[in-house]
Amino acid sequence: MTVFSRRAWPTVSLAFAALLSAPASAATEPGSLQNPLEKSADCRKCHAFANPPEHADVPNVSPIAWAGGMMANSARDPVFWAGVAIAAQDMPGETASCVRCHSPRAFVAGRDGATAIDDLDPDDLAGVDCDLCHRMIDDGVTPPGDARYTIDDVIGDAGDVPKQGPWSYDGGDKPMHSWMVGDLLGRSEHCGTCHDVTTGRDRLDDDGQPTGAKFNEQRTYSEWLASAYAIEGPEFKSCQDCHMPAVDDVAGCAEFNSQGIVHATGGRRHDLAGANRRMVEILKSLYGSAGSGDIDDAYFDVALAGIDLSLGGAATLEVTAPESVDLQAGIDGWGVKVTNNTGHKLPSGYSEGRVMWLEVTASYMGEPVWGSGRWIAGQGLEGDPQQRTYEAIAVHQQTGAKNHLLLNDYWQVDSRIPPKGLQAGIETDPVGDRYAQLPDETWPHWDEVTYAFAPARIVDLTPGQDDLLDLRVRLLYVINTPAYLEFLATENHTNSAGADAQALFPAEPDPLVLAEWTASVPLRGLVEEGESSDGTSDGSSTSDGTGDAPTTGATTGSTGAASTGPGPTGTTADATGSATTGGQQGGDDGCGCRQSGPAGGFALLLLALGRRRRTRR
Repeated sequence: MTVFSRRAWPTVSLAFAALLSAPASAATEPGSLQNPLEKSADCRKCHAFANPPEHADVPNVSPIAWAGGMMANSARDPVFWAGVAIAAQDMPGETASCVRCHSPRAFVAGRDGATAIDDLDPDDLAGVDCDLCHRMIDDGVTPPGDARYTIDDVIGDAGDVPKQGPWSYDGGDKPMHSWMVGDLLGRSEHCGTCHDVTTGRDRLDDDGQPTGAKFNEQRTYSEWLASAYAIEGPEFKSCQDCHMPAVDDVAGCAEFNSQGIVHATGGRRHDLAGANRRMVEILKSLYGSAGSGDIDDAYFDVALAGIDLSLGGAATLEVTAPESVDLQAGIDGWGVKVTNNTGHKLPSGYSEGRVMWLEVTASYMGEPVWGSGRWIAGQGLEGDPQQRTYEAIAVHQQTGAKNHLLLNDYWQVDSRIPPKGLQAGIETDPVGDRYAQLPDETWPHWDEVTYAFAPARIVDLTPGQDDLLDLRVRLLYVINTPAYLEFLATENHTNSAGADAQALFPAEPDPLVLAEWTASVPLRGLVEEGESSDGTSDGSSTSDGTGDAPTTGATTGSTGAASTGPGPTGTTADATGSATTGGQQGGDDGCGCRQSGPAGGFALLLLALGRRRRTRR
């Protein structure tokens, strides 16, 4: 494998730059394997087993736990096939690379021209499966990216192609199949094989001129490679450290597990958790054993539990809120800081249809008073002036068309939060004015925003009693927005894949909650029913939406501009009802990409004021 320097390519993608200078690739091409990939169903015969008692509190540790995750179901993903249909319309003959990544078995068998799930053989649906990963080798010349894998095709001592892995059986019980020590499986480059993607279009700059590189559709591996986590030392974390956490005292197969024989060099979990929880839920309904499928629901449940653990550590919220609120003065200085704890941008990967955002709300007696970033049924995000979104939007610059993967040639915006220590590089830099480089020329791995809201006139619903204003901040994430699903359905003139995918989702999304903060603070400035602005009774109880007449908790709108900036490396939460949320997968930092809940290890720290219950006199 080509050795990359983290500082060697300040303006060009590391993977793409290596591709320019590397010798001809030895990557496996369709029809080139003399020994076909073994079926994952055959692997399941020996590698499916229940956790031993000492690991009863963690997701299943057997290798076949892979079966319920997105890697195992990459070729079943209905949104993927909806996108492929449109890509094939835009650029006929250029979708083989999509199949190469999502269904390697179909690709190497020569079915790389598939543009619909029905074009695959049943065994192709196994997606990124066991034999692909465990037969992949470092050929010394092929750089990571674009699913340019090289598959070992040489028969070993046991009459089959050896399974590669960073293990040793010296002096221990050996498996029945051929095996070979190879560390690629334990290195991030292995994941980078598919998690850096370049299309055939020239990337254009703001003036419409080629930048000298092809379009960087996604750069998850390069984001990690240019981050602090790729540097050997105390902060180093590989992709596997977060997405395949190490497990000590684990058996390699069911036979050894039943005998209490553990792997001499340990093992890793195989649920390969990411963030696409909603799709795993859909796949379970389509292919799980409770429906018409043949995948045990237990494997999907393992995947969902792993996703919850992963998402729970993706980000941390730090909030500075006022100690009390006077409605007649409004709010000025409600600060929120979001810190990215992952080893790549947050969110990362394929960008189309994905958005993460901050939802900030203040409510009285359950009714909204102020808000920003709320999801409006039938409309989507409310689009208020202070709305804070984290997304990457690519377009075909000449026409402005969005969501056409193989036509994209220009990044309109990339406001996703960088990973810690991300070095400057044209293919991983943010796009836009959201972030400013730090003195060490790296990008901040956090975003800070301060919210301000104008005065509001709200009727006192509990005269003579103490009142509280309930504050909440949530970091929310939707991977397939209704607008994107509508695009997949309406732009597809080839088949029904887009409409089929859209039908699997609810009309309004159920966002993933990556982090949440809540507090209740004393509320002043409520008005009596019929009270005018000068404190006298005018008999009026209607509102014209300007805030000049009493309301009963209805929102008066979001006003004021949000102040932004990279800020210091830490924010000290004052005793104003602030709280920090977020955890780390497996107790590690720098990892993870989950919906909040008990399984996520959320540590909700309510400082000083904390949650205050409404009191009555």
